[in-house]
Amino acid sequence: MKELLEVFCTFFKIGVLTFGGGYTMLPMLNRDIVKNLNWATEEEVIDYYAISQSLPGIVAVNTAMLIGYKKRNVSGMIAAALGVVCPSVIIILTIALFIKNFLGIESVMHAFNGIRTAVAALIVNTTVDMGRKCLIDPICVVIGIAALLAFTFVDISPIIPVVGGAAAGIAARARAKR
Repeated sequence: MKELLEVFCTFFKIGVLTFGGGYTMLPMLNRDIVKNLNWATEEEVIDYYAISQSLPGIVAVNTAMLIGYKKRNVSGMIAAALGVVCPSVIIILTIALFIKNFLGIESVMHAFNGIRTAVAALIVNTTVDMGRKCLIDPICVVIGIAALLAFTFVDISPIIPVVGGAAAGIAARARAKR
């Protein structure tokens, strides 16, 4: 039970600090899950994150569930999911109670603009960190550039470059083994 509470509390803390979506949780996962608690390696976290992006649902919840499952099977998965979701539910309910009172205040709108800017910077930082860890050979670089170009210039579902990247990676590895 103590381990489940630790899983819940760890992901509750991550959930409280994950502003801007699942991308912003990677630095916290790296610090807490990899470095402080040793529940997973950096490579495993990146793999869980990649899998979570290709599954339906919220990336932060999917990633938490995969890590929770690794730690304590189904009960760990449930504890992690509840931990990462509870802060958002509490915050949303609180905001819903008071939002009408604050929407017209100019300083509140400026604060939201500042938060969005900081979140964008955090996402860029996370992208650079992930790129350093994922772009390990020329094939990965080509796949990464192709996916970036597809996301940037073509209006397609993100699943197409993700599945295409997986297929290209498998094909490149199979060709290299021959």
